[in-house]
Amino acid sequence: MEDLDFAFIEQRIREIRNEKKMTQEYIANAVNVNVSHISNIETNKVKVSLTLLVHICNVLDTTIDYILENEYFSFDSVIEHELIHIFKDMEKEKQEMLLRIAKIL
Repeated sequence: MEDLDFAFIEQRIREIRNEKKMTQEYIANAVNVNVSHISNIETNKVKVSLTLLVHICNVLDTTIDYILENEYFSFDSVIEHELIHIFKDMEKEKQEMLLRIAKIL
């Protein structure tokens, strides 16, 4: 059994945090760790623990599945699950717009 791809996991955390315009300080305060620890996780200097990963995912409003996407054999189910998660949080008008776009694609 191979180790998890922590570089990918930490990259995904950083990408989501940046997309949501959250600072490392905000995440650190929300999960009760030092800002330097979040920085070290995002730069792959330390490996994130499962407990901390769950807390970070909750703050980022994302799923563990999405963060660990490369660790699954079936990528489609992870992407589908994340799309459903995002879709449920959208306003009805945006859901309808996304549905029209998806049908065009």
